[in-house]
Amino acid sequence: MRGARVAVLTGAGVSTDSGIPDYRGAGAPVRTPMTIQTFLASEHARKRYWAGSHLGWRNFRSARPNRGHLALAELEAGGVVTGVVTQNVDGLHRRAGSRRVVELHGAMDRVVCLQCGQVYARHAIADRLTALNPDIDLEQAIRLAPDGDVEVDDVDAMRLPTCTVCGGVLKPDVVFFGEFVPGETFEAAASVVSGSDVLLVAGSSLVVNSGMRLIELARRRRMPIIVVNRGITKGDSRAAVKLDAGASEVLDRMSAALVG
Repeated sequence: MRGARVAVLTGAGVSTDSGIPDYRGAGAPVRTPMTIQTFLASEHARKRYWAGSHLGWRNFRSARPNRGHLALAELEAGGVVTGVVTQNVDGLHRRAGSRRVVELHGAMDRVVCLQCGQVYARHAIADRLTALNPDIDLEQAIRLAPDGDVEVDDVDAMRLPTCTVCGGVLKPDVVFFGEFVPGETFEAAASVVSGSDVLLVAGSSLVVNSGMRLIELARRRRMPIIVVNRGITKGDSRAAVKLDAGASEVLDRMSAALVG
């Protein structure tokens, strides 16, 4: 790939070495993520979601970029990587120093009002949620999920913060199951791919349709596609090269080889 401009698409496998589990990797727990339909239709569902997300956020935000994230930032600084399109919501690419990052599914460190569109920093909403519900911050054993959520049972008495501008319903600025990636976000991701010579997929099984749309875009442009992932992916048949390996290890070696 020396001399080529490389667009990178990352999935949950890039963040497993930071302690954030994969949805579909070996040993991943079976779970039913919140859908947008359920979130909108049920106040109880919103309470359950916010309770679990709030507890998980405390651990989620403590995750640190691993060698894979840092390697991609180095490759971008060295002129190899043109941009990172990520399916992850953990914000670790930004924190590692990558400058051109398109977060296909949003980011857990932002909260948005579904009525007026006002955006808040997640820590500000977390502080409000804690003040309204001091008991949900009690220390307890929790199992972190890829989206920063955990399972919580008794939430009926919970109080939810609302938008300070219009009083509307608040939601983490992430794409729930059943939602579409915003058009402008996908266009930004497509621009990263279109402006490159090679598409490198790292740590994604490509089960989510947004990733496969970018694979198809690269295929139509006759771009070589390289897939690095433990286990099979939906993009394997379209890949010029498939490496069944850990993303962090491969990306670290790539950085060492191409930018020193």
